[in-house]
Amino acid sequence: MKVYFTILVLAVTITLGGCKKVLDVDSTRAVGEQNMWNVLEDTRAALMGTYGLVRSAMADHNAHWLYGEVRSADFISPVRQDLKAIGNNDLNASYPSLDALSNWRRWYAVINSANLFLERVGEVKAKDPRYTDNNMRVDIAQIRFLRAYAYFYMVRIWGDVPFIISSHEDDFENKAREDQGLIMAWVEQEMLAAAQDLPYKYSDNDEQQPGNYYNESKSRWAGALARKLTAYAVLAHVAAWQGEYPNVATYTKFVIDNYTKGENGYVTTDNLTNSNGLFFNKNFNQLFGFNFDWGHIDASFTGHIEELTLAQPVVNKSIPDIFMPKDSILSIFDEYGDERFSLDTLGNPKSERYFTNYNGKYPIFSKIKCIMGGVSNPEFRIFSSAMIFTRLEDVTLLRAEAFAVLGERGQAIENLNVIRELRKLQPYDEVRNGDLLEAIFKERRRELMGEGHRWYDLVRYNRIRQNNPAFNELLSQGGIYWPISRALISQNKLLKQNSYWN
Repeated sequence: MKVYFTILVLAVTITLGGCKKVLDVDSTRAVGEQNMWNVLEDTRAALMGTYGLVRSAMADHNAHWLYGEVRSADFISPVRQDLKAIGNNDLNASYPSLDALSNWRRWYAVINSANLFLERVGEVKAKDPRYTDNNMRVDIAQIRFLRAYAYFYMVRIWGDVPFIISSHEDDFENKAREDQGLIMAWVEQEMLAAAQDLPYKYSDNDEQQPGNYYNESKSRWAGALARKLTAYAVLAHVAAWQGEYPNVATYTKFVIDNYTKGENGYVTTDNLTNSNGLFFNKNFNQLFGFNFDWGHIDASFTGHIEELTLAQPVVNKSIPDIFMPKDSILSIFDEYGDERFSLDTLGNPKSERYFTNYNGKYPIFSKIKCIMGGVSNPEFRIFSSAMIFTRLEDVTLLRAEAFAVLGERGQAIENLNVIRELRKLQPYDEVRNGDLLEAIFKERRRELMGEGHRWYDLVRYNRIRQNNPAFNELLSQGGIYWPISRALISQNKLLKQNSYWN
């Protein structure tokens, strides 16, 4: 365990050092490049380091949740002015956290790490006979996927971004922003190519990855690495963001038809909200996620939604940084019997699965609450929850969304009802539940709450409906994107600010 942790830290250090000209930071290399890319242990370290950089890019300043949950204003802040600014779409406000969120450097660290890997991995193959063709092919597929994922994530935040697919180790030049449509076309092709070489599972005699991957058992890699289903699940998000709903139907079909091959499955409400459940460490039900494994000494005080949402009586913090007001909770969870949250006949919560202290001043969002490796000890605020980008329930609701847009009403309802029945709700009825597309997005709001999807769901919904004048203005003028950090524009004269934020 300690050896693995040391390798991961070393790999992150190496890859961050490898992109110093891109990031304009001092090199922090622990070893020189001449001592790297010699043996298969080097490829493992570089691969794990790239995963670590992706996780850091999402977790730094709690970015994944501030981008996806706070901007939508579902969660509001009682005290923090920077979070209030995000909720009010005042993204040019002068706060260090907003400036950090406007800076894409951490994502280009991921991209440079991936570029460097693809350029140098052949050297290990030539030098170390233990590094097999299959091992290299699977490694390359993961790296190509992670690089494409980084570009997809950036496009959703900033729109057009510089497009760099070589490491530029010695001669980096400033680049202008590339059209996001061209980047997304490349992202889709890269993910499809990666999917062809990714296994359903690692270290489980998958035909595309026989034997033990890097001499580790199946349990070591469960849910920790990108797999074939990972690629198709994220491809569904890529297609949905572009409004290409026939492709959403195609990619989600692959996941739905094959999820048992990856040992994935739908999770019970108890598993979804238990401190030892879905968000606890890594497991196959995370189609794509990043764990903070307590057993690997990987928990942290920051970079988790719990840092923002939890407070007394769950942890020893007086006021949460963000919370959901009661009227919002009741408007979202407005059906009797919902296992996630509903009220009994006396108006009291039937459970505390999603919210604790409901009748207090600040209802505490406690759906995700992995404290000290699953131990509920309010005296400590060290968290180990996994950061999940997508899971089977998310893919099923994306599939329902696609069919609703395509006019396949029956199939849309069928997929929506999979989740409704899982959470003990009655099957969808238009008289009771209203417009089908709105019901699907409302179900996403309930099921995926706190997982970083809400803002992007709002963008897709309003692109489809076009009936909200204020949001239409954001769509037409580029206000759905974040401003680009002033520091980046100052350093690269080829960059132009997103027009909405000029």
